Amino acid sequence: MRIFDVDAAQKSILRRAAWDEVVVPDSLLDRIEATFGERILPDEAVRRILRDVRARGDAAVRAWTEKLDRVQGPLVVSAEQIRAAYEQVAPEIVEALRLAAKRIEAFHRRQPTISWIHNDADGVVGQLVRPIERVGIYIPGGTAPLPSSLLMTAVPARVAGVGHLAIISPPQRDTGLPHATTLVAADVAGVDAVYVAGGAQAIGALAFGTESIPAVDKICGPGNLFTTLAKRQVFGLVGIDGLPGPTETLVIADESADPELAAADLLAQAEHDVLASAILLTPSHSMAEKVQAAVLAQLETLERAETAAAALVQNSGIVVTESLGQAFALANRYAPEHLCLLIQDPWSHLGEVRNAAGIFLGERSFEVLGDYVAGPSHVMPTGGTARFASPINVFDFVKLVSLIGLNEQALQAIGPAAEVLARAEGLTAHAAAVSRRL
Repeated sequence: MRIFDVDAAQKSILRRAAWDEVVVPDSLLDRIEATFGERILPDEAVRRILRDVRARGDAAVRAWTEKLDRVQGPLVVSAEQIRAAYEQVAPEIVEALRLAAKRIEAFHRRQPTISWIHNDADGVVGQLVRPIERVGIYIPGGTAPLPSSLLMTAVPARVAGVGHLAIISPPQRDTGLPHATTLVAADVAGVDAVYVAGGAQAIGALAFGTESIPAVDKICGPGNLFTTLAKRQVFGLVGIDGLPGPTETLVIADESADPELAAADLLAQAEHDVLASAILLTPSHSMAEKVQAAVLAQLETLERAETAAAALVQNSGIVVTESLGQAFALANRYAPEHLCLLIQDPWSHLGEVRNAAGIFLGERSFEVLGDYVAGPSHVMPTGGTARFASPINVFDFVKLVSLIGLNEQALQAIGPAAEVLARAEGLTAHAAAVSRRL
């Protein structure tokens, strides 16, 4: 894990790349060529899969699942299969999922999503809060299932009052079903249906609907490059929660920090994915060196050491700043998914934070607790989008409907202004709709 000065960091690990600047590795292009018979970019591969799913429904989903995942199996998980999954999951994991769900629900029930109506002499105006009717949540499979991400998305949707909540997740090769822990988490969260598919074909099924998988109004959940590209392509037909990229943590530490704990927090992020980012900002060169040494020592003990090491080399590093103030300025520009403040009296610096999806205050309030059981959703904006986006919350699953019930007094008072503005825009039919009433 390299130590950078500020100038070098801004040109490398702190630089945000746009979507169209991402270089597609040759290894990925090789896999696409082997699948499609020609060398096309991931965006085009996704477009072809979506087009096929829209045209052929279940048959296309099954075909792409067999081709890409090498699995044949059902598209819908039965209630009996979900109950049977409990036998494959350790009781302590089930209890941990229930604890997490309880805390996530308690947090999101505190969000103020209230309809209101204002009534005066001009009539009524107001705002109605209405839940989205149908939501689909994509949950990745692979070697590391993410039941926590399921809870962090499904529970806020349940609190919002979503009418029909569905989960879709890739099949495991040995069972043809999603991972057993995913099925248990879906049951704990109280979802209405669980479907079996991964990648772009799963997103297409949720967006267009098939014979077995009804279309939804909004698609949420993390995923790989193909899943994210598919969400981007179907946006507009359905809503999406965002375009999540690789996970990231930015730690600000001063001399009061424990370098062993700072290193542990960085490694916890790095083990997610080779594209993950784990960055430390500190005004102390001594702290930078201590954390660097601790990272190297702890890395040797990790089961996912190879993944973490790759992330630490490619997208991570330690930056020595001139001051804590400069560290916060860099953090605000970077707009991290997770901002961890391992500094003396972190609460006194809270006002300096402008852009971050989640702020973790102190060594006993660290990011891994937020990943699982703190309460707020860990599905957070990445790639610098915390400048304008928020973590998953109840408002992601409701619509705000404006209510207008004006009377004759209001028409006489504000109608002329509406007519003037309509004529200024050259919309004479608009103006006539007012003048005929005046």
